[in-house]
Amino acid sequence: MGFTAQIAPEYDDFLRHLAVDRNLSAYTVRNYRHALKEFSDWYTHLHGSPPSWSELSRDDFRLYLRHLGRQETSRAAIRLGFSALRAYGKFLIGSGRLKALPLKGLALPRTERRLPKFVAEDQIPELLAAPMVEWKRLQASGKGDNSGWEYFRDAAILETIYSSGLRISEVCGLRVGDVDFPERCLLIRGKGRKERPAPVGKPAINAIQDYWTAASHPRNPGSPVFLQACGMASPVRPLTIQRRLKRYLAIAGLDPELTPHKLRHSFATHLLNRGADLRVVQELLGHARIATTEIYTHVSTERLKRIYDGAHPRA
Repeated sequence: MGFTAQIAPEYDDFLRHLAVDRNLSAYTVRNYRHALKEFSDWYTHLHGSPPSWSELSRDDFRLYLRHLGRQETSRAAIRLGFSALRAYGKFLIGSGRLKALPLKGLALPRTERRLPKFVAEDQIPELLAAPMVEWKRLQASGKGDNSGWEYFRDAAILETIYSSGLRISEVCGLRVGDVDFPERCLLIRGKGRKERPAPVGKPAINAIQDYWTAASHPRNPGSPVFLQACGMASPVRPLTIQRRLKRYLAIAGLDPELTPHKLRHSFATHLLNRGADLRVVQELLGHARIATTEIYTHVSTERLKRIYDGAHPRA
């Protein structure tokens, strides 16, 4: 938008409250901070001074909603922005700094119900094999290093995401102590730092062990399972996973715009296609609400319809 106003220091208390008291993820805190700054920047640009929250009216928020609409902001981003504003208002009310925030009754755009994209089940093996295919190609051309640790790491990451349906933040947050090899189970810290156990398949377990051997990975419980760089203690970054996935999608002949989250979608869709109970999939994904998981049933239903239309004599 081109505005330069800085976020007010008073927001820092709220952001700390989100991170410490409410245990929200770093990604949620970042998104809320961005939403508050966007509103503050817009208001400052329009009025020449930052917003005084005790003096804001419903008309101010209506104007902001219209502004976002003119900017062609997505429905999801608009709802996220107003969720941040509402949460900040509740924080100010709870701390006695505000009596009310006039947000009630605003007609926000409804969330778009898009069917999740996913990788077809018969395409998964080729994608999961792509890191090692690439490393062997580099070795044959004399360009690969001796250990190939990055490719072993990437293979283990892809196997783990698909095997357990993890979010990218959950993959990056895994620690050595969270992996129970004999039980083939992971301890996952999801949104709001809620913990859940997640079964993990034998191919993923083997891939993790192969990666640790190739990277001479430290085995102390507090170490990240997946490292950003060999010999360093920092966990792999989400952007690294996203960038390297694009390379492997190209090798497998798949859409390079697919994201790591689409592997999570694939995990859920393939389970439901094979008869898994919706409530079980909800628990495996770490969804707080069953409605969030139900979108995957639409994907499975569409598949059933196609099979029916192609097979039934009176379809």
